[in-house]
Amino acid sequence: MVSNYVLMMFYTMVAGWMLYYCYAMAAGKLDGKDSAQVADYFTGLQDSAGTMTLWMIIVVVLSFGVCSLGVQRGLEKITKVMMICLLALIVVLAVHSLTLDGAMEGVKFYLVPDFAAMAEIGVGNVIFGALSQAFFTLSIGAGSMTIFGSYLGKDRSLLGESLHITILDTFVALMAGLIIIPACFAFGVEPGAGPGLVFITLPNVFNQMTGGKIWGALFFLFMS
Repeated sequence: MVSNYVLMMFYTMVAGWMLYYCYAMAAGKLDGKDSAQVADYFTGLQDSAGTMTLWMIIVVVLSFGVCSLGVQRGLEKITKVMMICLLALIVVLAVHSLTLDGAMEGVKFYLVPDFAAMAEIGVGNVIFGALSQAFFTLSIGAGSMTIFGSYLGKDRSLLGESLHITILDTFVALMAGLIIIPACFAFGVEPGAGPGLVFITLPNVFNQMTGGKIWGALFFLFMS
């Protein structure tokens, strides 16, 4: 329970960014911006404590509203729809990202191991970084098990559910990498820029797509 409270301090803020970008994409605030201007837009959001606090409060209020409907009638029903839509949209974006100019260099950077770089950084550091990423990304799954665990039928095993979470999480992570890293190379964005990449790289991808405002708004809505 303590870990869930600590995680919520992070996730409510990031979900606020997501909803803000849903609004920004729908309103066309990122239309026509180049890579540098998109990066500056995200920096401007981070510099505005008032804007971030407002959208964090909106997220918390919406979350309480969903939870007030109950786990099955509220949380489960809404999450199912949003997650299925997100998964479909991720696959579409991954395919589109691979068609961008210079995307194959990004795929090579993403999927082909560089053992010389590993040796330079330190194998132990690389393994620690990978384990930290796994811990971070699976924390969402652990939180889901905590929330839904008491509602599972007796015929479902925790081991089976854990395997489903791990497989689905890894699939989403791989697809996210195929969206973001090739697009970084296509648009000249530094691939080591951290968590903000989704708010810097993806708007560039949406700006290249027909109906990009709609695609972008839906993506950030479902991602939240």
